[in-house]
Amino acid sequence: MTKHHAKPFRSGRAQLVHHRGHIDTAIREVLQALSELGYSESSKFAVRLALEEAISNAFRHGHKSLPPETPVSVEWHADEASLRVSVIDKGPGFDPSVVPDPTLEENLEMPSGRGLMLMKAYMTSVTHGRGGNEVTLVYQRPAAKQG
Repeated sequence: MTKHHAKPFRSGRAQLVHHRGHIDTAIREVLQALSELGYSESSKFAVRLALEEAISNAFRHGHKSLPPETPVSVEWHADEASLRVSVIDKGPGFDPSVVPDPTLEENLEMPSGRGLMLMKAYMTSVTHGRGGNEVTLVYQRPAAKQG
């Protein structure tokens, strides 16, 4: 008879107000979980950068006309293979397809779109839901190198 071992995982959720200390604490919690699950420094760098952008965008864009104490929700689940993080704001939402491509010549001077581009560059997938006020980041851990 074989025993089935549950795969280790970590998960969490937080309600963040627009305060640097709260945001840093939430990000540290996710990165600590990834360390415990054996993720590399480069994986943690990618996750930190994308998560920082997602939370920043939620406050800067989603909550720009809301009271400063309005919280952003962050929910995450990580296991040895992947991390999934959802950042949900209470703003009106947006259509990600109309965000200008910041790499095009005519948009190089525009300040918008870079955070979304960075998230897409570092994550396996970036999807938007709930009418554009939820972003879900998925990071698939690279296979361990042999040799």
